[in-house]
Amino acid sequence: MKSRTKVVVIGGGIAGCSTLYHLTQMGWSDVVLVERDELTSGTTWHSAAQVTNFGMTQTMVGLKSHSIALYKKLRDDPEYPVGYHHGDGGIRLANTEEQMQGYRHFASMARGMGVEYEVIDAEECARRHPLISTKNLLGGLWDGQDGDIDPAQLCQALAFHARKAGAQVYRNTPVTGLTQHKDDTWTVHTEHGDIDCDIVVNASGYRVNEIGAMMGVQHPVASMEHQYFVTEDIPAIAEAGHRMPLLRCPISDYYSRQEKGGLLVGFYEQDCKTWGMDGISPSFSNDLCPDDLERVMDVLEGAFERMPALAEVGIKRVVNGPITYTIDGAPLVGPIPGKRNAYCIIGLRAGLGEGGGHGWLLAQQIVHGEACFDTWVIDPRRFTGHATVELTALKAIEDYQNEFRFHFPHEHRPAGRNAKTTPLTPTLAAEGAEFTVVNGWERVDYIKPSPDFHPSLSFNFDEAFDVVAAEVANVAANVGLAEVNGFNRIEITGEDRHAFLDRMICGTVTKRDGRVGLGYLLNEQGCVKAEATVANLPASVRGPGRVWYGSAAASEYHDMDWLTAHLDPGEDVQLRSLTNDHTILVLAGPNARAVLSDCARGDWSAAAFPWLSVRECCIGFAPAVVMGVSFSGELAYEIHVPNASVCAAYLALREAGKTYGLKLFGARAIDSMRMEKGFLQWKADLITEFDPFETDLSRFVKLDKQDFIGKAALLKRQAAGPQSKLVTLKIETNHAPAHPGSSLMRGNTVVGTITSGDYGHRVGMNLAYAFVKSEFAAVGSSLQLDLCGEHIDAHIIEPSPFDPRFERMRT
Repeated sequence: MKSRTKVVVIGGGIAGCSTLYHLTQMGWSDVVLVERDELTSGTTWHSAAQVTNFGMTQTMVGLKSHSIALYKKLRDDPEYPVGYHHGDGGIRLANTEEQMQGYRHFASMARGMGVEYEVIDAEECARRHPLISTKNLLGGLWDGQDGDIDPAQLCQALAFHARKAGAQVYRNTPVTGLTQHKDDTWTVHTEHGDIDCDIVVNASGYRVNEIGAMMGVQHPVASMEHQYFVTEDIPAIAEAGHRMPLLRCPISDYYSRQEKGGLLVGFYEQDCKTWGMDGISPSFSNDLCPDDLERVMDVLEGAFERMPALAEVGIKRVVNGPITYTIDGAPLVGPIPGKRNAYCIIGLRAGLGEGGGHGWLLAQQIVHGEACFDTWVIDPRRFTGHATVELTALKAIEDYQNEFRFHFPHEHRPAGRNAKTTPLTPTLAAEGAEFTVVNGWERVDYIKPSPDFHPSLSFNFDEAFDVVAAEVANVAANVGLAEVNGFNRIEITGEDRHAFLDRMICGTVTKRDGRVGLGYLLNEQGCVKAEATVANLPASVRGPGRVWYGSAAASEYHDMDWLTAHLDPGEDVQLRSLTNDHTILVLAGPNARAVLSDCARGDWSAAAFPWLSVRECCIGFAPAVVMGVSFSGELAYEIHVPNASVCAAYLALREAGKTYGLKLFGARAIDSMRMEKGFLQWKADLITEFDPFETDLSRFVKLDKQDFIGKAALLKRQAAGPQSKLVTLKIETNHAPAHPGSSLMRGNTVVGTITSGDYGHRVGMNLAYAFVKSEFAAVGSSLQLDLCGEHIDAHIIEPSPFDPRFERMRT
């Protein structure tokens, strides 16, 4: 066994084998995989092994398309062929118009990735799958690339080709410990000796937290028991003359695929069970849980009704094994938060179908530092301190019970709510707040007009449209107050703080005390990594001279990791997270200055406290830091208050606001107003696939700086010219917003993809942002938006249709 290698991958299922294979394909041959037992002896061996091209984001579609292309290549490899039934097709059923509308959206989204789905009616579903009944059925979504693969053969083939390229695979080699050294390298301790390496990858399936504990972390991954059975031969299958398409049924919570002359039928019962929460036996390998068909009888009855042939056939075998889930159902693929040179590829509930793509994207991150797609949807850092295994188990149960039911816009399911709250949460709830969830935080979405107000779920504008319009109108005419909790806040101190930030940010870094600036951080490829406000606080009784670095709530772990990774030895810079200690109260509207002046001492005039200023003060008697910044386009202040004092500050603002028409507003109103102002949202409009020139951020780039991260790559990209450009669109309909991922068309050709969409109530426009191919991105150009299957005219307009000169926020 090697004693030194570049990468050690821990785990020999689809996740580990795919990662190892793709590392070798990218030129890294000095890599090792260690497996405690035999390859595929965890979950992989008993997988139902469905390989769909369906995904609910473009990244998921892209990685699944890679999996399919890879599996076809392996199937046709004469040296080590893999059994793969590709192209049987698959149908996702629907019995409501809202589900069908969602399928039309996903078809629009997938088209931008070169993938075609069909939305078909009930009769066509039955024609393509002759075993199903059309009772209580409207139609479905057809994926022509659907199929299934032999799990053991797939993993053995990946390992075979990795070995051929120089990798080593050590079976029956349990890992007993992990040690990280001062230079951030690792030693992997095994029963057969130690392996020193630069990088460790946790690909250990349902034993993920056994390996996690060895490096001092806990991953939000929980396992569920999952059952399927395989039937005896069904005569109608032989009579059909073709292989049966795969079927996924949200109506009766089951799926099926052909298995030889019968069917494999799997269940997502409501009476489901977690597994392994109190530990996993060391001897559980190539093993299953006890059968429990009684638990799935209610689901089975629905399957019999949809597929009557099932009631007439015997069962050959039953499989009940663990599968892993995360909080939102998507895997964790990428850097492990808070660790250097440590990655994971875990929580793959649909591992066989997606594993080829996940390993591909992870290998790119390890080798190149970034993947070809923005991988935030699967990034382990998208969950932060609230992400316990217990919370994960609650969400896993909920996801399991709704396996084939996608989330609608503005849908927040009830499990695991109130993971993060502030002292104001019950007060705002008493005021009638409806809450959305941002990185676990309960954040006000809007104020309900009545306690029993519950908007319907669809892809159209819902009944909250007029409620949000009224909140926006009051902000524009008077003054509004909103709590924005969870906003990422890192305090940066030390003599070298500005030099450090100057190296991190691609533009001018504001250094003057009492001033605020906006900056963008790039990756090594010259593309947008992060967005941050930089506020310079002078030395005071509250602390030394310091910078407050602020960014999106979801970026808490992401940005801290990025900043920490780029600290130079000997640099006098200290980073301290204040994210969970403070809350922001946003005061916005033409009367905002008057309200602030009535509850905080000092001169708040435009001359004394102009736009982009920052000052320490008290709101009433509550200590606060006030910044003159605006995400709404109105005169506005961000009031940063310690959580211990936030109620006092809130009450002082409410009291002062009585004279000026102050009302509460929420996240939906904020989103509407930021769309009108041309303000971008991280991981919606600001993604790693585009550079700042393509993202219309050239005014924030200073190429004459001596150096900044990504500068060399950005210069090369600038010389090559932009491939796409971010544009603002006016959508010529008032019944629905443009949904992220929707395709923009010129004729039958996809030329762009929507990143954000919302109605601009102050300008009376249905607005959207999109990345559009450069040749189609001129202001005044007309395109067609594929909006849930309906082609709607969309016109490219100038950015910031509301107050384009930014006069209102400066007054």
